[in-house]
Amino acid sequence: MNANRVTACAFRLGFVAGILLACATVTAQPYPSRPVRIVVPQAPGGGLDISTRAIALKLAETWGQQIIVDNRAGANGIIGIEAVTKSKPDGYTLSAAFTSVLTVNPHVYRSLPYDTFRDLSPITQTVTNTIVLVVNPTVPVRTVKELVALGKSRPGDLSFGSFGVGNLTHLAGELLGLETGMKAMHIPYKGETPAVVDLVAGQVAFGFATAPGVAAHLQNRRLRLLATCGERRATAFPDAPTMIESGVPNVIVTGWGGFLAPMGTSSEIIQKVSRDTAQHLKAPELRDRLSAIGAEPAGTTPEQFTAFMKRETEKWLRVSKAAGIYQSQ
Repeated sequence: MNANRVTACAFRLGFVAGILLACATVTAQPYPSRPVRIVVPQAPGGGLDISTRAIALKLAETWGQQIIVDNRAGANGIIGIEAVTKSKPDGYTLSAAFTSVLTVNPHVYRSLPYDTFRDLSPITQTVTNTIVLVVNPTVPVRTVKELVALGKSRPGDLSFGSFGVGNLTHLAGELLGLETGMKAMHIPYKGETPAVVDLVAGQVAFGFATAPGVAAHLQNRRLRLLATCGERRATAFPDAPTMIESGVPNVIVTGWGGFLAPMGTSSEIIQKVSRDTAQHLKAPELRDRLSAIGAEPAGTTPEQFTAFMKRETEKWLRVSKAAGIYQSQ
């Protein structure tokens, strides 16, 4: 082999090696190496949207990448979740989902374009949202007992708004009726924001909502808080009685939100997002900011979040059947 041929061969080998090295370098880039999209299956301004944006700001600082919060409301969260399940499982499209869309929808809809545990990988529970029972200030009641009495005196006359048929806020209203015998007209909306807007406007008399979604309206007295729906008094509303204290001990309703990824996303990415999110949720600044609006920080592991979601799914199966809306849609 002459010198020219040896030189040419060496050049080609070096060129190929350079390409392989460049590919390896690209492959080895740490996640995330470009903007990340978090799909929120509700309109801007809702409880989950508010907490997700607060967390996203901190993650963007840590990762040095832009995080785009993409609101895809409609069909009780189905539109947003379906978009995530059809996305490439590379960690660059995540979902910030909530109670209803993950653990209630499977019982209310005859067929869904997704299966919570087949199509999604739980990452971490981000927050527990305080659920509150609120009324428009023109409604002449100041306690749950007075609301129930008014509802019983005017069967079917009072209306309550929810974030959609089969939504957690719908089931909470049905549960209140089952426990007290009160009959109210259900008015479903396409998400949290329009439901709260109409409640403030007096188009409906009362409703169940996430505390972050109505905190500003309570502060400005555009809505009146009757009770919180957890087992204990909420940090954000220490003076407000629970439903238990208000005489309806079985109306315990807790909202929550969490991050998930399309099934097939690598465990390394799942664990990283989980760890980084949990780290920020432990920081006093973010904890205080979320707690002030009724969103208690969580930050669980993927395994803990999966187990929690399965327990919630079983619970809402019982309630949906009792309310007569099991696979009604």
